[in-house]
Amino acid sequence: TSCIFFACVDQASIGVVERWGRFEKLAEPGLHLFNPCAGQWLAGVLSTRISSLDVRIETKTKDNVFVQLVCSIQYRVMKRHADDAFYELQNPKEQIQAFVFDVVRALVPRMDLDELFEQKGEVAKAVLEEIEKVMGEYGYSIEHILMVDIIPDSSVRKAMNEINAAQRLQLASVYKGEAEKILQVKKAEAEAEAKYLGGVGVARQRQAITDGLRENILNFSHKVEGTSAKEVMDLIMITQYFDTIKDLGNSSKNTTVFIPHGPGHVRDIGEQIRNGLMEAASAKVNVE
Repeated sequence: TSCIFFACVDQASIGVVERWGRFEKLAEPGLHLFNPCAGQWLAGVLSTRISSLDVRIETKTKDNVFVQLVCSIQYRVMKRHADDAFYELQNPKEQIQAFVFDVVRALVPRMDLDELFEQKGEVAKAVLEEIEKVMGEYGYSIEHILMVDIIPDSSVRKAMNEINAAQRLQLASVYKGEAEKILQVKKAEAEAEAKYLGGVGVARQRQAITDGLRENILNFSHKVEGTSAKEVMDLIMITQYFDTIKDLGNSSKNTTVFIPHGPGHVRDIGEQIRNGLMEAASAKVNVE
């Protein structure tokens, strides 16, 4: 007589078939027939899906900084070597974790903290190469290793943040100083331009006054016979003198101003203005 039973191996799985306690073959996904009377049975089923294992390692860098590294290892059972994976390793996760510890703690102490941050991809690559060789002998394939995080000691992180903040403040001060320098330069240029334009305006104003006085003197001399240019000039200055007094009186913001007044004072003011004009003209001739 014979006794036959059926067993189904799921998709993305591989079955291990034994006969009288010894490995006979691998069972692909699907329905299989087994004869227990002949010592044949399904010893176990392994998943061939990719599994993920997170490993946290604490170690020290070359510059004596304690760090924690978080690695994510993705691995799977190789179908053609599923019997090795079934019989050789009882707990593959512990084995993978032990190898990761060994490789990382041998590699990281050779690197400074900054170098570790810059070359974390190289560290992950070195761990992958070492573990792949070892775990391949046990029927496991290491698909990827990711260096998820590098966590220095809290005091080190605080110091790094303070250094970074100080550098940024220094850079901000440089930019602020440059901006203030540009503002000062632009302000000085604007003031110089304003003074230049103001001087041009004053010069044009005085030229217009001079031209007007000349024209008034010539017109008055031609229309009024027997008058000299000096007499016309005295009359114009006296007129401007009275206009000035009038403007002072009409101004609402002026304070009390005492001005000597009388025929003699008017004559003296005329003489002073005339002497000032003559001295200015003489100085101009000497300069030229």
